[in-house]
Amino acid sequence: MSLDGFIAGPKGEYDWIPMDPEIDFVELFKDFDTILMGRKSYEVAQRDGHLDMYQLKTFVFSSSLRQEDHPKVTIARDPAATVRELRSQPGKDLWLFGGGELLRSFMARHLVDQLGIAVVPVLLGAGLPLLPGGPLKTKLTVV
Repeated sequence: MSLDGFIAGPKGEYDWIPMDPEIDFVELFKDFDTILMGRKSYEVAQRDGHLDMYQLKTFVFSSSLRQEDHPKVTIARDPAATVRELRSQPGKDLWLFGGGELLRSFMARHLVDQLGIAVVPVLLGAGLPLLPGGPLKTKLTVV
């Protein structure tokens, strides 16, 4: 996120996020086998060709998308039921990737065990916030 708390610019742009060549994404994703996304993040990933990059099982939370139109992913409606079901199965960790509204709904339901947030030293002044929608008091522990 930007230093002032945005995960994308006012028009959804993320060109201000640098691609750090020292980050080993294969190593980073070895702990995950499932990615959870909101509809908007899914549409951006699909548009930009990032969806199949790491071959993770993908669940997209949406009330408007139809499963038959998106056969490569699982369309999900209920975050709590989906996470409960996934946690009951053997597998690796779940990765919640975008966006802020989905993160907020997961946080409100106490479905997030750990947050890993990179802060990019840029001030956008406006955009899509990490946690939209007002206060959400959550006590965290720095690890």
